[in-house]
Amino acid sequence: MIYGYARVSTYGQAKDGNSLKEQINILQGYNCDEIVEESFSGKTMDRPAFNGLLKKLELGDTLIVTKLDRFARTLIEGEKIVSELIENGVKVIIDNMGMILDNTSSSKLMRQIFFAFAEYERNMIVERTQSGKAIARQREGFKEGRPKKFSKDQIKHALELLEEKNSYKQVEAKTGISKSTLIRAKKKKELV
Repeated sequence: MIYGYARVSTYGQAKDGNSLKEQINILQGYNCDEIVEESFSGKTMDRPAFNGLLKKLELGDTLIVTKLDRFARTLIEGEKIVSELIENGVKVIIDNMGMILDNTSSSKLMRQIFFAFAEYERNMIVERTQSGKAIARQREGFKEGRPKKFSKDQIKHALELLEEKNSYKQVEAKTGISKSTLIRAKKKKELV
């Protein structure tokens, strides 16, 4: 079977040819029997759809990704995944490299070079993000994290509704404040 794998960090990601739609269009060109897609950060290997796909792959199957960084961000991680797949008789195709990865010495060398570049690129993104945050911290009125969606009074009102024996669902319907936000606010209030 031919499997394609498409991943974005967020569903809103749509630059540099990394949108799900663009990846799926490329994978469909390979006549994949199944295309697995997910929106999950590349910072972690805990990607449920990808891990499920790895368990499905069998001798003679082919895994196609549009770019190397869709399934690996570090040299060690990428080499481990690809080596295990190749040892299990799975062919790996990286579209933008125009490369079929196998167990030859030249393929191993190319894999290590490309994974090293993927890791370098990831590190550069982290550095740029940290630099941007450092600059933002210097601005007057800067607050770390996301801006608060609800005021203290709105949260207080919602908690009062809960105390009046309204369910989380009822309070959420009345105030628009999610159950998870209410639970966090309730715990925070109990700690004070």
